[in-house]
Amino acid sequence: MMEDAFVQLDGVAKRWNGQLGVEDISLSIPRGSFVALLGPSGCGKSTTLRLLSGLELADEGRIIIDGKDVTTAAPSERNLSMVFQSYALFPHLSVAENVIFGLKVRKVAAAERREKLRRALEITGLLGYEARKPGELSGGQRQRVALARAIVANQPLCLMDEPLSNLDAKLRASVRKDIKKLQVDLGITVIYVTHDQTEAMSMADIVVLMKDGRIQQVGAPESLYYRSANTFVAEFVGSPPMALVEGSALPGFEGAAKIGLRAESLRLAKAGQGRLKCLVSECEFLGSETFVGLTHPAAKGLTISMPGLQTIPTGEELEIDFADEDLHFFDADGNRTNHLKRVSA
Repeated sequence: MMEDAFVQLDGVAKRWNGQLGVEDISLSIPRGSFVALLGPSGCGKSTTLRLLSGLELADEGRIIIDGKDVTTAAPSERNLSMVFQSYALFPHLSVAENVIFGLKVRKVAAAERREKLRRALEITGLLGYEARKPGELSGGQRQRVALARAIVANQPLCLMDEPLSNLDAKLRASVRKDIKKLQVDLGITVIYVTHDQTEAMSMADIVVLMKDGRIQQVGAPESLYYRSANTFVAEFVGSPPMALVEGSALPGFEGAAKIGLRAESLRLAKAGQGRLKCLVSECEFLGSETFVGLTHPAAKGLTISMPGLQTIPTGEELEIDFADEDLHFFDADGNRTNHLKRVSA
């Protein structure tokens, strides 16, 4: 574990009636970082967040926040704030009353409450909305109220549990930028749960990808994308995900169990000069580029990125090529292996 880590989880496990929640979760989170817990539903990311918050207690392991062992401490003793998927606002209270509710409970002086409220509303762009009730706000504004409430708590650690999942796609992109800017401006540590890899990759300094209650890979977003630890990471991270090809389908690389290819690494080849012959399955136009889906009997998820609008008929045969240095190799267990030397013809 890092000696200077702000948050540490050391061998943390949680089970219910013998059923796995999370197992052997070990993390070192630097102060001031933005960490995304990423993974599919049921992977254990929300359980990990609840263990950090004290809403669940660990069966094994230790949790340390800012040098203090909080493994068995109550949530109120952990010096953190939380932002939930549901905004958790009181419908009968105004924006201002919702934001400072916790300060009132803690009997913070009125003058200090007013100053903290003004700053939080200014940061979240809610000045002028103080008197409105939650029912008079849009979904994005309600989430900003929840963020403002976390800001006035003035805690160095903020836990966020899928806070944008109730918003539409355009609003998610906008609030995503707001949250990242807030984290940087306030200098707080954020641990953010999401199943959306776009959110994780665009916001986080560190991504923790989980599956079946265990950590699969921890690292910077580009590390997970370019150096996927296993085939699960390769197929989960990236849009489109990495394609996987049987090693036996590529002459010279028969010793590899699986070979990974990213869409941007593929290029069209002239007839008779490509390394794989594929059939077009679909074309997905995205404005600046088109993702052309390809099928091959020994490949899964082959997609080539082509500029602009492409309308290639389904079933048309294409040949594709790629550079050896763009290949990713995985063994029979799905784990990343060292770059294989190409077998001489």
